[in-house]
Amino acid sequence: MAGYLVVASFVVLFLLGFPVVLALGLPCVVYLMANGLPADMVAQRMLYALDSFPLIAVPVFLFVGSIMNCSGISHYIYKFADTAVGRLPGGLAQVNIFGSLVFSGISGSALADIGGLGRIEIDAMREKGFNVPFACAVTSSSAIIGPIFPPSIPLIIYGTVTGASVIQLLLGGILPGLLCTAMLMLMAAWLAKRRNYPRAARWPTPREFWNDMWPAIPALAAPVILTVGMLVGFFTPTEIASVTVAYTLIVGAVFYRKLTVKGLLDAAYETIRATSGILLIVATAALFGWILSVEQIPQQITTTLLSISTNPVVLLLIVNLMLIVVGMFLDSTTAILVIAPIIAKPLVAAGVDPVHLGMVVVFNLMIGLVTPPMGLSLYLVADIAKVKMKDVLREMLPFYVPLVATLLLITYVPWITTWIPRMAVGGP
Repeated sequence: MAGYLVVASFVVLFLLGFPVVLALGLPCVVYLMANGLPADMVAQRMLYALDSFPLIAVPVFLFVGSIMNCSGISHYIYKFADTAVGRLPGGLAQVNIFGSLVFSGISGSALADIGGLGRIEIDAMREKGFNVPFACAVTSSSAIIGPIFPPSIPLIIYGTVTGASVIQLLLGGILPGLLCTAMLMLMAAWLAKRRNYPRAARWPTPREFWNDMWPAIPALAAPVILTVGMLVGFFTPTEIASVTVAYTLIVGAVFYRKLTVKGLLDAAYETIRATSGILLIVATAALFGWILSVEQIPQQITTTLLSISTNPVVLLLIVNLMLIVVGMFLDSTTAILVIAPIIAKPLVAAGVDPVHLGMVVVFNLMIGLVTPPMGLSLYLVADIAKVKMKDVLREMLPFYVPLVATLLLITYVPWITTWIPRMAVGGP
């Protein structure tokens, strides 16, 4: 009963508007005091959670995104994307989506994608006569690709808290990321034709294509290097993050020559600020999870779910419905830390592949980034474009169709997620 009171207290405090850290932490402190446990156990459990080698990748990838923003790499990615797909129906809307795919191969974060490319994309679409809320909707929906395609900060956190192979999770995101990109581009093309949005007058000549691709090659090569490195086993997720930082520093300082000392310090400051918030939530959620484990809440939920059905299809449907709602109210990091360890046990016990489940969980929560009332991506693009949130949300409605379709395909066609990881380890 005490465990359920801790959960209920968290929900109440969160709905009352308490910061996530306090909503998680206060019930934990009260629980420890009520049970006569020493106060230093709070610090002990929180520090123990942060003593994790894979978690080092989180601040390192955040640093990569910040470096890209201040070294001009984002500009070259966008320019190449414009040349490559600007002639497709939808023009700059397609450029927006394709650019997110390229950027995702380095940043690993939806909000980093919006922060890095969002302003460039929205301003360009505004100048070409696109409806600005539509530009915001394309930007926020395409940013979902970032946490799916490797490297991915949410997948790293998921693997850390559930024990699933982080490398296999990252490899498992390749096909879902490409699938999501294709689905969004189809929807953008359909909407653009209905609304007569402009596109490039012609396809580029081979020379024009090469002239714009050449400056972007260092940025384009990064995801290839990371993916190949994972496939052949050269890098662990944490080592991949460190290699990416070194690569981005060299490219920004030597190839593009736009990375300054001031820019580097600004990137470091932004990384420290963002990392502090994320890891504080990680540590507090670990204490919360430990209390739930002591009270055997995960075991009880496992028993309850398996009593409903042992059919993976039914259990995955229940999990999808639950996570869609959870993603509306919790940020993805908190949701993964609190929910993932609870639902992973019953579904894996029912025969769901842990890598497949990880992708289902993360993609659900990424949809939450573009779904009110939390909808962090929507708030960020609305702030960048200086438009009303309700206008952005209205333009988002058609894009929920490809996102939900992608989620259903990922959920019920498991090989989309598991094929590349199995090939990487020599499986069938």
